[in-house]
Amino acid sequence: MEWTREEFDAAVTEHGRRMFRAARAVLDSDADAEDAVGQAVLQAWQSLDRLRDRSAVRPWLVKIAVNCAYAQRRRQGRVVYLDDLPQEPAAPQPQGHDGLWEAVCALPPERRAVVALFYYEGLPVDEIARVLGVPPGTVKSRLSRARAQLKEMLQEQEGECGRV
Repeated sequence: MEWTREEFDAAVTEHGRRMFRAARAVLDSDADAEDAVGQAVLQAWQSLDRLRDRSAVRPWLVKIAVNCAYAQRRRQGRVVYLDDLPQEPAAPQPQGHDGLWEAVCALPPERRAVVALFYYEGLPVDEIARVLGVPPGTVKSRLSRARAQLKEMLQEQEGECGRV
């Protein structure tokens, strides 16, 4: 059974937030993640005939978004936005995290991706391994290291808040 445009639009609308979160976990800015999701939607539409199982649309769309995000990251290399640079040298500021998502975004990209896919998207370890193209053991070790790093970051934040 072929997909109609309306069915595809509904699937993208339903899973668009998940696609964005997954892409944002790989990329360093919301704008870059939005670009990756736009590219993912285009690729998904162009290859929709390859999706055999309609019930697998969520992980399929998320995987395409992650792949587009990684491709964008490779194309960009390391980008520094001029708007993000201070006009004058400033005194070092403590790096607190306003919340859990901000702490997750501060993780290295490979850890950030597994945390977003596991906790925010609810994907199992084996599916994350397929999406990222790494062995399940690698996903588990990245999750473990990310948990430890998040715990440390959040404890530091809690300590900073207590010193005010």
